Amino acid sequence: MTPTSEQLQRARALCDFLRHSPVNFLAVHTVRQMLDAAGFTALNMAERWTLSAATPYYVTVNDSAVFAFVTPSGAPSAPLRVIAAHSDSPCFRLKPHCEIGAEGAVKLNTEVYGGPILYTWFDRPLSLAGRVILRTSDPIHPQRRIVDFKRPLMVIPHLAIHFNREVNAGNKISAQKDMLPVVALSGVNPAGLIRNLTAAELGVAPDDILDYDLSLYDTALPAIVGADSSMICAGRLDDLSMVHAATEAFLTAAKVKEAATTRVLAIFDNEETGSQTKQGAGSTVFEHIMRRMVYALGGSDDDFIRSIAGGFLVSADNAHGFHPNYPEKYDPTNHPVLGGGPCIKINARCKYMTDADTAAVFAEVCRRAGVPFQYFVNHSDSAGGSTLGNILTGSLPLRGVDMGAPVWAMHSVSETASVADHSYCIDAFTTFYGL
Repeated sequence: MTPTSEQLQRARALCDFLRHSPVNFLAVHTVRQMLDAAGFTALNMAERWTLSAATPYYVTVNDSAVFAFVTPSGAPSAPLRVIAAHSDSPCFRLKPHCEIGAEGAVKLNTEVYGGPILYTWFDRPLSLAGRVILRTSDPIHPQRRIVDFKRPLMVIPHLAIHFNREVNAGNKISAQKDMLPVVALSGVNPAGLIRNLTAAELGVAPDDILDYDLSLYDTALPAIVGADSSMICAGRLDDLSMVHAATEAFLTAAKVKEAATTRVLAIFDNEETGSQTKQGAGSTVFEHIMRRMVYALGGSDDDFIRSIAGGFLVSADNAHGFHPNYPEKYDPTNHPVLGGGPCIKINARCKYMTDADTAAVFAEVCRRAGVPFQYFVNHSDSAGGSTLGNILTGSLPLRGVDMGAPVWAMHSVSETASVADHSYCIDAFTTFYGL
């Protein structure tokens, strides 16, 4: 079905968001810019908080996670309305001392982050982005800078078929041997190459760079495709499409000052590696922020527990859309299609936190929003992965649902989603925040 003009406008906004968010640090930086433009006040976890009800605030953790909230007037025990997503996507990160001189070329030593489809990264112009740590007079508090080279710097060349005639029949890939990008040809001194390039990009001295968190990304731009302009092809749709949809809905909801609930946007990091970091859903960071919010508004432990007990969490992480070439991989009765609306994700082994109670809640949210919805359940012969919901609620007893927009080729360097589904998610999230 041909998308409406509003759906296309939202899809283009998503494409713009993705262009500015090639890695987790840049994604959070982009969200922060959106919050700043909307009048939110930044808080520091290391400082005492003095908060005012109905005033919008946000907190950044590790430069790669961000948590924003707006409370109602005079109600520290107000129930929470939380949408959570994650900033990270599978990729390759540079190791320390990464330059390797080779015959006629300079290549870089990388490490796999998360679970990418490795072969999709071959033969593409790649760039670098991330965080750089700079020397200051205080060793405990170095300066942190965000960097994005924004231009093709390297390529991971595949071996020609002439040297492996069976490549199309199956090709085992070694992350350490096959996935090393070439950054220059002979004549370039490999020693300190990345440090020198980064220093020039930031306008600092190479010796001032203490360390870095730099990741590779595909420089191909997001695109709206299809004879009917119904699809989005882009890297990092999982999970930045949900980050974008949640942020758009949250900013709309934040304009309503006299709400009865505390509206929260929670963008965690490191979901793709299990969430067990200080900025991940498996840590206490979300609980700490919510407790401090309640206390700074004059509330107590009892107020905090009441806000949790009356709260609801939407864990927004994309789902597997039904692939027309592989129908046998999907559950026979619960296989969501692209364009069919948000997916409610269910797993009997509790890999998702959804149960009948919370599935019914989100289904009703979608009905009120006027958008279609679907269910995703894994084929019973295939084990499914977990996501933010069950990890977060394992220590914080929020009611909640795991959901996401259906996509094809999840964890490929380029994924595919529906233009309409992205708009449906924004509408559903906006309705949720208003309840």
